[in-house]
Amino acid sequence: MRGQIAHTLVTVLLVVSLGAAQRPTSSESVNTRNNTHLAPVARTKPYQIGTASWYGEYFQGKATASGEPYNMYDLTAAHPTLPLGSWVRVTNLRNGRAVVVRINDRGPVVPGRIIDLSYNTARVLQFKAQGLQRVRLDVVRMKATQPQLVAALRY
Repeated sequence: MRGQIAHTLVTVLLVVSLGAAQRPTSSESVNTRNNTHLAPVARTKPYQIGTASWYGEYFQGKATASGEPYNMYDLTAAHPTLPLGSWVRVTNLRNGRAVVVRINDRGPVVPGRIIDLSYNTARVLQFKAQGLQRVRLDVVRMKATQPQLVAALRY
C-alpha cells in the first residue's frame, strides 16, 4: 500500500513538475522545485514518430511486462523495444499536447503502431475519443532517480 502511494505521488509530481502540456523554453529544461534535470528534447531528432493507440478498462489490474498491475489511470505506456522503466515524452502531433510517461509494458501488438498508452495518458493528450493518434516520442533521460523524488516528497 505504501509503495503504491509513493508510486502515485511520484507520477503526479513528475506530471506537475515537467509541465505536461508545455515545451522546454531552452536547450535544457530545469525544474527548480525538485532540481530534476531533463536532457534536451527541443530541436532534436525524435526517437520515433508514428501511430499511438491506448488501452484501458479491459486490462485494469492485469500484470504488465514489468510485473506491476496495469492501472489505466497511471501515466504509463507499452513499447516494443525501450527498456522497462524508461521515461518518454509523448507529443500529440495534431494538437501539440505532450506528457511524460513511464514504459512499464510491452506492445503494441497491432502492426503499424509504435506505442500503446494508458487510458489516462490518451485523455491528457486529448485523443481517447479517436482511439488512434499520430505522435512523436522523445526519450527523457532523468538525472534524478525515482528514490530521490520520493525522498523529496517526504519533506
